[in-house]
Amino acid sequence: MKRLLKKALAAACMITIVTGLVSCSVPGSTEPVTKSGAYFDTLISITVYDRRYSDEVDHCFSMADRFDRLFSMNKKSSDIWRINHAKGQPVNVSDDTAKIIRDGLKYSAISDGAFDITIGRLTSVWEKAREKKEIPSDDLVKEALSTVDYRNVLIDGNKVTLKNPDAMIDLGGIAKGYIADRMKSYLKKHHVPSALINLGGNVLVIGDKPDGSHYRIGIQEPFASEGTTVTEVAVSDKSVVTSGIYERYFKKNGKIYHHIIDTGTGYPEENGIKSVTVISKKSVDGDALSTVLFVLGSDKGIEKAEKMDGIECAYILSDGSFKMTSGMKKYGFSGGK
Repeated sequence: MKRLLKKALAAACMITIVTGLVSCSVPGSTEPVTKSGAYFDTLISITVYDRRYSDEVDHCFSMADRFDRLFSMNKKSSDIWRINHAKGQPVNVSDDTAKIIRDGLKYSAISDGAFDITIGRLTSVWEKAREKKEIPSDDLVKEALSTVDYRNVLIDGNKVTLKNPDAMIDLGGIAKGYIADRMKSYLKKHHVPSALINLGGNVLVIGDKPDGSHYRIGIQEPFASEGTTVTEVAVSDKSVVTSGIYERYFKKNGKIYHHIIDTGTGYPEENGIKSVTVISKKSVDGDALSTVLFVLGSDKGIEKAEKMDGIECAYILSDGSFKMTSGMKKYGFSGGK
């Protein structure tokens, strides 16, 4: 727990550096006020620029706790845990759970299953593999892969049923984006003019900074020490989400086994990509698309993103070079070989 708290403080300081905030103190009304904590198996922080909004920030952390208890696949009695352990029987869930599952099914469909919310049994196999630093057997991977099919999720109002009782829903690829959007909506409803929400790499900002400048969000350099940026983007009222192979992985026999799974093979995706960053209006879109565009590969991913309104993306490839959509440069994304 002490190590987790140290990481939380480091994350808060990293935001300070990356976004150009000057401190975490509150001597003046426009000084940044930051609160950090551990939720969703990651570290989150929220920054506002006026101490009068401290109660609103506290409420956002109450929201984080509630959503964590609803969406976690590992916490007993959560909506997702109950669905996954219902043996194919229908389960009544909250409005938020029904909404996020619908969002997940939408992206599962438009990506033809490259993003699939029923990947839970497969992600569990690889999570255990990372803990043990051992490659799972091919039979175990194939067995888990056979349960991945978003079309087995039936939703009627607030009633959710898994047609395949062995399948498991995992909202890890979309939950933080959904939650960030809900937090932003709440803060804007309470007239917070400037804020930065960071849910473990899912960054969502409200407006500009008080001085009128855009937020500058650093893009992590893959495999470098935390807080080392390879470039940055300047955004206002946007979401910035980065997914990469350096986030959760283990190395075996010189090969990296990371957390972004190819739903076609059941194994970590191997396509010469280190990370992909997505800029969007809604964080839920950026969260899901960061996985979709990663799995599609840089060429097909850029082609797909170029056809989507309000979506820009950039890839960092294994050789250190960049590939990006035509509109990415307006946000200041530059560099690479």
